[in-house]
Amino acid sequence: MNHPTTRQPTTPSRAHPPRRPSALAAALPATVLVGLDASAVNVALPAIGRALGGSTAGLQWIVDAYTLMFAALLLSAGAISDRLGAKRVFAVGLAVFTLSSVTSGFAPGLGLLVGSRLVQGAAAAVLLPTSLSLVRQAYDDPHERAGALSLWSVGGAVSIAAGPVLGGVLTSALGWRWIFWINVPVGLAALVVAGRAARSPRRNAAFDPAGQATAVIALAALTFGVIEGGATGFGRPLVLGALVLAVLAATAFLLVERRVAEPMVPPGVFRSRVVRVSVAVGFALNAAYYGSVFVLGLFFQEILGRSAVVAGLLFVPMTGMIAVGNVFSARAGRRFGKRVPIIAGQLVAAVSPLALLGTGAHTGLPLIAVALVPFGAGVGFAVPSLVAAMLDDLPADRAGMAGGVLNTGRQVGGALAVAGFGVLVAHRSGFGAGLHLTMLISAVLLLATAATSFALPRRHAR
Repeated sequence: MNHPTTRQPTTPSRAHPPRRPSALAAALPATVLVGLDASAVNVALPAIGRALGGSTAGLQWIVDAYTLMFAALLLSAGAISDRLGAKRVFAVGLAVFTLSSVTSGFAPGLGLLVGSRLVQGAAAAVLLPTSLSLVRQAYDDPHERAGALSLWSVGGAVSIAAGPVLGGVLTSALGWRWIFWINVPVGLAALVVAGRAARSPRRNAAFDPAGQATAVIALAALTFGVIEGGATGFGRPLVLGALVLAVLAATAFLLVERRVAEPMVPPGVFRSRVVRVSVAVGFALNAAYYGSVFVLGLFFQEILGRSAVVAGLLFVPMTGMIAVGNVFSARAGRRFGKRVPIIAGQLVAAVSPLALLGTGAHTGLPLIAVALVPFGAGVGFAVPSLVAAMLDDLPADRAGMAGGVLNTGRQVGGALAVAGFGVLVAHRSGFGAGLHLTMLISAVLLLATAATSFALPRRHAR
C-alpha cells in the first residue's frame, strides 16, 4: 500500500512547491510584454513611417489595431479562460503573441504589420486575465498570494513606464523591428516555464459569442470611420458606411445583451451610478493620456527632429510618477474615501494639457518633460481608487465582469483618442494647431469627468 509508485502522482508536497514560482515566473513576463507593446511602439512610429511609407492614418492603425482587439476581447477573455483552463489558454495566448511579434518584426509593409498587431492585441487580451488567474490559483496562502499579485501588478506598471525608453533605445540602436523581436526570447522562455505550472481547473463559465462579435464589429467600424474619415474625408461612402455599421453593431450588442440568458455585460450593471461614472472616468483618463502620448511622440520627432531615444526619455518623468501615484491613492482612499483621489487625480492630470496649450517649436524640452509630470501623477492617483470604487459597488461574483467592463472602457478611450487626435495632426503644416486642440480637448474631458465624479458616494459601505 505504501509503494512509492502509487503515491508519487498524488503527493502534493512533491509537485506543488516548485509550481508556485513557475506560475509567477511565467505570468510576470507575460504581463510585462502586454504593457511594453502598448507603450513602446509610440516612439517608433516615425521610424516605421519612414521605413514603410505610412501616412498618419497608417501610424494610427499600428497603435489602434492592438488597442482595439485588446479592448474588445477583454470582455470575454476571462470566461474563455474559465471554460478551457487558465494554463491552457495562457499557453495558447503566449504562443500567438510571440508568433505575431515575429510577423510584426518581419512585416514588409503596413498591411501585414497592422494585421499582426490585430492578432497581437487579441493575444494580449487573453494573456492579461489568464496570467492573473495563474498567480491566484498557485498561491493558497492569502499573504503569499498578496505578495505574488503585488509583483504581478508592479510588472505591468514598470513595463508601461519603461516602454517609451526601451522603444526609443531599440529603435535608435538596432531599428524599430527589434521592438517586436525582443518579445520572442521572452515569450519562448515564459512558455517553457508555464509548462511547469500546476494544471488549472475548468468550470462551465458562460460565453456570449453574439455579444462578443457585435462588440468587435462596433469598435472596429467606429475606429475605422474616425481614422479614414480624418484622412480622406467623412463624406466618402466607405467612411459613412463604417460609421453606420458601428451604430448598427452597437445597437445589436445592446439587444443581444438584453435577450441572451447569460450576457457578457448584463444591462442592469449600468443602472448603477457608480458604474456609469467609473467607466466615463476611465474612458477620459485613457483618452487624455494615450491620445496625448501619441501626438507628443510625433511632435518630438517629426516637428522637433529629436531622436527616438530623446522622445522616450522625455516621457520618463511622467510614466515614473504613475507608480508613485498608485501608492498614495491607496492611502488616500483608506483615509478619505475613494471619491477624493478619483477627483483629485483628474484635476491634477488636467494640469498637464493646460500647461502644454502653448507648446511649440520654441518650447524647451525640459519644460515639456516637467509639464507632463502631473499627467502621470494624476492618472496614477486616480486609477487604483477608481477600480476599487467600481468593485465595491458590485457583488463579489461579478468582480471579473466589472474589471472587464472598466478596462474595456479605458482601452476604448485610448483607441478613439489616438484615432481622433491623429486626425487633428495629420498634416504637418497644421500640426501646431492640432497639438493645441488635442491638449484643450484632453483638459476639458478631464475637468468634465472630474465634475461628474462628485456624484460618487463619499464612502462605500463595508
